Amino acid sequence: MSTFAPTPTIDPAAAVARTRPRATLRETVDQTLSMAWRALKKMRRNPEQFFDVTIQPLLFTAMFAYIFGGAISGDVASYLPLMVPGIVAQTVLTTCMATGVQLREDMDKGVFDRFKSLPMARVGPLAGPMVADLVRYFIAATLTFATGIAMGYRPGGGVLGVAGAILLAIFTGWALAWIFTWIGTLARSARSVQGISMMILFPLTFLSNAFVPVDTLPGWLQSFVEINPVSHLVSATRDLANHAAISGQVGWTLVAGLVVIAIFAPLSVRSYRRLL
Repeated sequence: MSTFAPTPTIDPAAAVARTRPRATLRETVDQTLSMAWRALKKMRRNPEQFFDVTIQPLLFTAMFAYIFGGAISGDVASYLPLMVPGIVAQTVLTTCMATGVQLREDMDKGVFDRFKSLPMARVGPLAGPMVADLVRYFIAATLTFATGIAMGYRPGGGVLGVAGAILLAIFTGWALAWIFTWIGTLARSARSVQGISMMILFPLTFLSNAFVPVDTLPGWLQSFVEINPVSHLVSATRDLANHAAISGQVGWTLVAGLVVIAIFAPLSVRSYRRLL
């Protein structure tokens, strides 16, 4: 009696993915920009995506200044040079968290299923929305400085120093967004991504030098704050905005951002490919 092995089921999308040629560098850039344009159009049609980068800078800057200004620095005006760069770092970092949340929402809705059979680079659907998010980082950082200036903050670094601080914050936010993109490909829901991201960001942000001088903290906490990468970003932002100084903190922040990209960008792409 002869037996017949069952015919294996072939996923057409997977078969196409195995036989498609590798995208060139130029094609990868073009496809990433196309995905970025798609994300920008989506933002324009859903203006509520800008609520966190427009309301949060105004609310946090005013709230922290008037609540902690007198207690920490004696008055609000003296506290602003310390606080505003810290709020810039906090706002940009919390903004980049939304990258992973939005990615997971799109994947749950089946949006990325449409990309399976397309001859496009795997990094395109991931990096495209992140490029579009540069606009959100710019809005968040600029509004934070504008709010501080309206409250009496006068950056000693002038226009160039503030511009350098904004660019550094944008770069750092974009680099760290790769971490949350990777989390977005691993978590099972957008709510999980948000919960995990908040567990990472809030301790790093508040256990830093963003809002209080380091020498006012207990010794054991000072040791952690000094190695906290958020503290390096805050110190670098202060050096640029308040003194127009390109200090070692700026260099450490740039190096840390490049290391994060080198580690988590490949991890994000690999994790994303496993889902296809």
